[in-house]
Amino acid sequence: MNLRMNGHTCERRVSPNIDIKNKEDKPGIDVTVKPNTIGEVISIPVVITDGDILDKVYNTIDIGAGSDVTISAGCGIHNDSDSCSRHDGIHDFIIRENAKVKYIENHYGEGNGSGENVLNPETRIEIMENGVAELDMTQIEGVDSTIRTTKIVLHDNARIIITERLMTSGNQRADSNIEVIIDGENASAQVISRSVAKGNSVQNFFMTLTGNAKCRGHIQCDSIIMDNAKVASTPKIYAANTGAELIHEATVGRIANDQLTKLMTIGITEEEAEDIIIKGFLD
Repeated sequence: MNLRMNGHTCERRVSPNIDIKNKEDKPGIDVTVKPNTIGEVISIPVVITDGDILDKVYNTIDIGAGSDVTISAGCGIHNDSDSCSRHDGIHDFIIRENAKVKYIENHYGEGNGSGENVLNPETRIEIMENGVAELDMTQIEGVDSTIRTTKIVLHDNARIIITERLMTSGNQRADSNIEVIIDGENASAQVISRSVAKGNSVQNFFMTLTGNAKCRGHIQCDSIIMDNAKVASTPKIYAANTGAELIHEATVGRIANDQLTKLMTIGITEEEAEDIIIKGFLD
């Protein structure tokens, strides 16, 4: 476990199979998981409680061959000031042969000041032969601006499953860039992105899927749009092998009136009905 608060590491714990060290040349940590480590959980959260903080970290995570671990990460900002607080977390993963990782990332912002909460996560993962990664990435409330960048490279028989959940409101803006490059034979990728845009918020999704070998890839991008929000989804599929099977699906729509009506017949308000539908959609 490594807890970072207001730009500094304030607590760290390691185990016989997992080592965490500070980088020597820049802010961030090196996490090393020994081969065949099974069932351990690595927590690397970031907390910001002040205004006028710009925190940028570079984390490298090396998952040993044959391991099966869970990594919990993300950042929470509580900003009551009139100055911006921002966290840029750059994570580089290498998932070695036959290893499996579940990566859970949660981002959240709050505060009573006028200062913005800004979160710009960048996740870069290389999955070696027979490796598996499952990414669950969520940003629900209180983030004024975010640029989310995810890049995956898959080798032979590797597999990636990405689930992304986003919600924006007010004048917030979210840009999500997901790129999956499948270089390995019989590798596969599944990307599911679900978002809700409220108020005057803006969401932009850029999804790129490249198949350079016999492989399978599927991207599904679904959004609910409300009020005066704007949502754009830009797909790109590139096949460089006749055995590549690549699919991209994207939908943007509003909450159907009949769904609201059914829920309101049991005595709840329209606003409560909307909240129930949104929660079910994002879950």
